[in-house]
Amino acid sequence: MQYELRQQVIEPRRKTFQNLVDRYGDRPASRYEEGTIDVQATEHFHYRPLWDPVHELYDEDYSALKLTDPYSFTDPRQYYYAPYVSSRAQLHEAFGKTLEYVESRDLFDRLPESWRTVVTQLMVPLRHYESGAQLVTVNGARFSYGTTVEQCLSYAAFDRIGNAQLLSRVGIAAAGGTADTLADAKQAWVGDDSLQGLRRLVEELLIEPDWATGVIGFDLVDRLLYPLLYRHLDEAALLGGAGTYSLVAQHFTTWFADHRRWIDALITAWAADEQHGAANRAALGAIVAARLPQAVEAATAVAGAIDGAIDAGAVDAVRRTAEELTAALDAVTNTEEMA
Repeated sequence: MQYELRQQVIEPRRKTFQNLVDRYGDRPASRYEEGTIDVQATEHFHYRPLWDPVHELYDEDYSALKLTDPYSFTDPRQYYYAPYVSSRAQLHEAFGKTLEYVESRDLFDRLPESWRTVVTQLMVPLRHYESGAQLVTVNGARFSYGTTVEQCLSYAAFDRIGNAQLLSRVGIAAAGGTADTLADAKQAWVGDDSLQGLRRLVEELLIEPDWATGVIGFDLVDRLLYPLLYRHLDEAALLGGAGTYSLVAQHFTTWFADHRRWIDALITAWAADEQHGAANRAALGAIVAARLPQAVEAATAVAGAIDGAIDAGAVDAVRRTAEELTAALDAVTNTEEMA
């Protein structure tokens, strides 16, 4: 008996869900779109929160920053669960290999003492900064409106606790496999003068009632600290015989570049929104006016401690970054230019 195998193509009766057809036309949709667009619950809530009866369970008014259509913003990375997990698994695997190499060659022990001070007393304590960022971002994920926004905040929250874990691994490796450096880092976070401005800002943002204000407040500090620690000091380490620092820093630089993609896109969407744009720019301007000087002061204190250890021109680097950041934010929040 002979069998003949034939291929039969069955055309789907519909290319995608109706909500996506209504938005984008009758075309095949990506998995990101199908798992993200119009997923936000909008009605049939059981009751208003007893702790905040003024708002619905999911409510646009939890923040002064709004979008006419929450889905006018989409993640430029198109992350949903599978690609996000795959991307971060690769990042953490790469970091693990770097740390394994550093430990196998005892490279932390070979660091110049001044650079070891930077790692153990200034870099590792920032695991608490990252943990605070995670809490603020989780708060944003809970109270934001629109799944595209909520997804980015949820993934960012996982990223921040992941960064805290990476810094913890650095501390354990620097202490020869013990938790001694982590204990010292905790004491530095709550006691060292160079970190108190940063800790105060973190704690104030933890209780900020507007979720977007908390997220943007942290972003202002990120945009000063990350270039200082993982770009400026990276270059100084390469020239100063501290290649171990550079090996570790590269992974945080990679993460920050990826992180900036979605948050920059969200800020642009807020500023350009057709209905709320002017109010959003005013609100962003108010956040910047209130938090940027505090962020600059906190980052400058950290930079001063770095210069005290290795004289890397860190304070000047923060000043230059602050000037560039101020100019960039002025361009975003200038109502007359955007109108």
